Amino acid sequence: MGQPLRVGIVGVGAISGQYLSTFAHLDAARSDTARSDTARPGTVQLVAVADVDAARAASVAAEQGVRALTVDELTTDPDVDLVLNLTIPAAHAEIALKAIAAGKAVYGEKPLAATLEEARVVVDAARAAGVALGCAPDTVLGTGVQTARKAIDDGAIGEPIAATATMMTPGHERWHPNPDFYYQPGGGPLLDMGPYYVTTLVTLLGPVVSVVGAASHTRATREIGSGPRAGTVIPVDVDTHVTGVLRHASGALSTLVMSFDSVATRASQIEVHGQTGSLIVPDPNGFDGDVRLHELGGGWRTLPPSAGYRDAGRGFGVADLAAAPPGVPARANGDVAYHVLDIMTSLLAAADTGTTVAVESTCERPAAVPLSDGPH
Repeated sequence: MGQPLRVGIVGVGAISGQYLSTFAHLDAARSDTARSDTARPGTVQLVAVADVDAARAASVAAEQGVRALTVDELTTDPDVDLVLNLTIPAAHAEIALKAIAAGKAVYGEKPLAATLEEARVVVDAARAAGVALGCAPDTVLGTGVQTARKAIDDGAIGEPIAATATMMTPGHERWHPNPDFYYQPGGGPLLDMGPYYVTTLVTLLGPVVSVVGAASHTRATREIGSGPRAGTVIPVDVDTHVTGVLRHASGALSTLVMSFDSVATRASQIEVHGQTGSLIVPDPNGFDGDVRLHELGGGWRTLPPSAGYRDAGRGFGVADLAAAPPGVPARANGDVAYHVLDIMTSLLAAADTGTTVAVESTCERPAAVPLSDGPH
């Protein structure tokens, strides 16, 4: 495995706990000498954390036994190989560019950047510097999406024709103590939750060439429902219900609905339909779950896990990057993240103009993940 990939985290808010838990899980799996299989997690070592809230960074650093640094110190620290960027979307590009300028690899939370223009700068900078660029979501690496992908690739539903992706909720302000950024540029249901769904559709059906869409902005304000700011009214400056159709290069059509304006739905989060069968794909915001197949002339049945990282969690994308051979992109890579952001921003443009919008970028469909316990 060689030396571990030394990771520094910028932004130790709520989502960082899931990454820290995963890194501990990967460390435990690496040291489990009783395992008989050959799969081994990628080697990742947390060495430092930083946050705009210095006290919060110090608290997390003490818990993890690592150093607490300023953002500028961490992005230039010689003992940091990769900067894990867990800041809010508006800061994604700034932090990534600081790290890249210092020769660091970068893995960020989704989306890659708040705007497509910023994302392009980040992708180009990483390529020019010769450093690896990765981006969430890495949920597509788990057994849920990968088992569905294997079923499609094995011909279980015949030629794929269409897919549906549905996410409908009343909005994150009900439970999130600081939901402001969900309702500012770079947020909204599409840019917030869409990366999970669109990345899954690209993983299952390949890149997208054009989109059509419509969107609505139903409320000017939202009220925070929990935490110390409960009752605070915040502005809404983005569309909160977005729907569209994605045309994949393969010819398949995916219908997408992303909403912060609904109460509930009984629709499957993702379904894929082919000439001889249909698949129900589990929640793309999770790593596992049941994949259900209905073949022509039969009934629904649950497929056993047949591909993907078992017992995965947020951070497996970092471990996958650490395990990638030299010159081979990680599966959750910057080109995929850029294409996904291009699809989403093109969909918003299509909704705004009422026209079909071509998606200018493309990407390679990431390599499939064999059934294993972790990147190796």
